[in-house]
Amino acid sequence: MSTATDQTQPNDGTGLPDYPGTRSPRCPFDPPPVQAGWRRADGLLHVRLSNGRIAWAVTRYDDVKQVLGDPRLSADGHRYPQLMETQQHGQPQAFPRMDDPEHSRIRRTLTGEFTVKRVEAMRPHVRSLVDRLLEEMIAAGPPADLVRTYALPIPSLVISMLLGVPYDDHTFFQTRSATLMRKGTPQEERKTASGELFGYLLDLVKRKEREPGDDLISRLITERVVAGELTDLDVAMNSMVLLHAGHETTANMIALGTLALLENPRQADRIRNTDDPKVVAAAVDELLRYLSIAQDMLVRVATEDIVVGGHLVREGEMLVFGVPSANRDNSVFETADVLDLDRDARGHVAFGHGVHQCLGQSLARVELQEALPALLRRLPDLRLAVPLEELSFRHDMVVYGVYELPVVW
Repeated sequence: MSTATDQTQPNDGTGLPDYPGTRSPRCPFDPPPVQAGWRRADGLLHVRLSNGRIAWAVTRYDDVKQVLGDPRLSADGHRYPQLMETQQHGQPQAFPRMDDPEHSRIRRTLTGEFTVKRVEAMRPHVRSLVDRLLEEMIAAGPPADLVRTYALPIPSLVISMLLGVPYDDHTFFQTRSATLMRKGTPQEERKTASGELFGYLLDLVKRKEREPGDDLISRLITERVVAGELTDLDVAMNSMVLLHAGHETTANMIALGTLALLENPRQADRIRNTDDPKVVAAAVDELLRYLSIAQDMLVRVATEDIVVGGHLVREGEMLVFGVPSANRDNSVFETADVLDLDRDARGHVAFGHGVHQCLGQSLARVELQEALPALLRRLPDLRLAVPLEELSFRHDMVVYGVYELPVVW
């Protein structure tokens, strides 16, 4: 007989807390304060998502790792349409919204582009790009919006180069991505933005069939489409996912990471005054753990009854994973609410866990490892141009961050 607690989900979400909650204006780097209470109490409770759906919020580190590694949890948007609300008729499924074995089959066609060895070979290009953007920002003089002039162009230019997407079109794909990332966007607007972005990528795939280049989309066409492993639609959809995620997440980490370091000058000096790449790599992982910008991106559906943290989750029920809360779990990370760049934070779940963990994590790490030290070293007196309280944070977005970061030096 199971000893798990069985709590029936309310049908309409009445009385349930909203997920993910709001981050305290006084502690913009912390997860929503309410999540600490959830984690210390039952660790699993019913919440209402921004789209009105009801889900179990998983907030403890051990529970998050257990369930994200459990094959009884599904990410399949075809099997569970509640996981996909922006897909239009005629669009194929993207690999993050698939289960194995199909998920692994599609993912394998992409992993070669994101191996540590392949990404390390891109480091000189990333470093050159970082230097160029810094030179341009310094030449223009203070004040500057670090998001617009530095944090956003770095990953946007890198992922555009990798995919073979013309960077001149960055305004188009960034505005559509922002629509998809905004939690309050009406469903029809989401579908429109998704359709426009998918159509753009499909047109690009068709052009590269005629004139292939030295880029990921061209290689997928010549190596995978020709072999019958993928279709044009598959290439367009998965390129859309990579383009969308490849600039949004890292851009927000660069900006929010910079802000966190400006607010913790001794920690900033730890990066500024070292030439040891291992120290920088460890510092980046600690920033990833500490900031955990994925607010409510990870959702799954139970394919059968399972027990999580002593609670019975029934077949067909949704779960949302509180990554920021899990990475602040003091049972795993001592003094977890403190930014400590000397900490061994390699066990964090900022990139998820299990077979669906972030494909581009090696690239994100390289971009952060180059962008943050270069900025701190070139501009040792970098500081906010406005009080911290005047900054506008991305509470309404799936990926947390700051909308603008005015700085002077």
